[in-house]
Amino acid sequence: MANALVWFRSDLRLADNPALQAALAAGQVPVCVYIHAPKEAGEWRPGAASDAWRHRSLQALDADLRSRGSRLRIFRGPSLAILQTLVDGFEAEAVYWNRRYEPASERRDAEVKKALRGQGLQVESFNGALLFEPWQLATRQGDPYRVFTPFWRSALADWREHALHDAPKDWPVVDGGMEGVELDALALAPSPRWDSGFWEAWTPGEAGAREALEVFIDGALRGYRTDRDRPDRVGTSRLSPHLHFGEIAPWRIVAALEAERTAGTATDIDGYVRELGWREFAHHLLHHFPKTVDTNLNPKFDGFPWARRNGRMLEAWQRGMTGVPIVDAGLRELWHTGWMHNRVRMIAASYLCKHMRQHWLEGARWFWDTLVDADLANNTLGWQWVAGTGADAAPYFRVFNPATQARKFDPDGRYIARWVPELAGLPPSAMHEPWSDPALLRRHAPDYPSRPIVDLAEGREAALAAYQSIR
Repeated sequence: MANALVWFRSDLRLADNPALQAALAAGQVPVCVYIHAPKEAGEWRPGAASDAWRHRSLQALDADLRSRGSRLRIFRGPSLAILQTLVDGFEAEAVYWNRRYEPASERRDAEVKKALRGQGLQVESFNGALLFEPWQLATRQGDPYRVFTPFWRSALADWREHALHDAPKDWPVVDGGMEGVELDALALAPSPRWDSGFWEAWTPGEAGAREALEVFIDGALRGYRTDRDRPDRVGTSRLSPHLHFGEIAPWRIVAALEAERTAGTATDIDGYVRELGWREFAHHLLHHFPKTVDTNLNPKFDGFPWARRNGRMLEAWQRGMTGVPIVDAGLRELWHTGWMHNRVRMIAASYLCKHMRQHWLEGARWFWDTLVDADLANNTLGWQWVAGTGADAAPYFRVFNPATQARKFDPDGRYIARWVPELAGLPPSAMHEPWSDPALLRRHAPDYPSRPIVDLAEGREAALAAYQSIR
């Protein structure tokens, strides 16, 4: 039997893996490889939290392969050069991979495919990450979508079910060949272990993804449409990092949810699948507008008067010491778990971009380094949406009042009390706006900021005035 290289990247699973299926369907022996080449990602190389997750996910993938008589061979260096060496070393006749859609990855993959095909190899790439390819949907004029609702309407009209493929039980063993390096040699796991809190909440790997899906179906799915906005409840799927690292295919999630469809769950299932649609929309935008990772999609904001970068205020925001409890709770949750509730992400981002008037890239870079689900497409869409600079964006003049948001979505202050424990002794009314009762705040939390770093009313007025200057 001939050998085929299966190049794993952010598709760290064996089930529903089109590249792996292609090798097996062709009667070839899969040689499973992972190449560590962070410089090839350009300025948006993976952040520290992503690296910490990737270390454990690669570990889990290797264990799954070994249980089937195979293994993951790990290498580091230029992807093309290593693949060429591996082709020779394993006498491979084909190379398969699942596509990535970041601008730098798309360029790199095109060059690799051209070079390997030029050597007479069979080289194929597949969609292993999305329900729709980013270029698959277009307006009637043939243009990319810039608004989510018509994009999603088009997606639903073009919907096709994906076949499910369980992980192969075993396959022929590859004899000899290059051994690669040990996983620890990639230095993905942090030292010292500042990520220890992450693993109280997460189990990276394909089995962890399946378990998270089961927990979601058995629990938070019912009531998802309303509870997904409540950070004080377990109301979300928490599948985002598993999707980002390709530990589970989105079509398997959809199939599992559809199996639960009843009159009582239909609204919640449709709501969750719509959220998967936003993930699709983010990749659609990134593919068609790759420069938006660094620049505004809406050029009107190129002249927006952002405030001068303020390192002191940015550090306060990053540390969760802004004096606005719901914002601080979110940033502390992020630091401890590598994740932040989606509603709180919007609140924290709005405070940064509007009240503090710091450029959205400051927040995007911080999330990129600290989120375990840091996805370039989603991160770019989310920050440009909040800042009002992107597609289908929230208007810049829509300024979230974080205290109002806290009262609505964390009415009893349970989320704030968990992540800002020095405020736990305050009644909910004071917990949402502790500056309203200075004496009570000093008595219970003397080290907590006595007032927000930017006053809510003053920050809103300054943001609206800045917006008026570019209208």
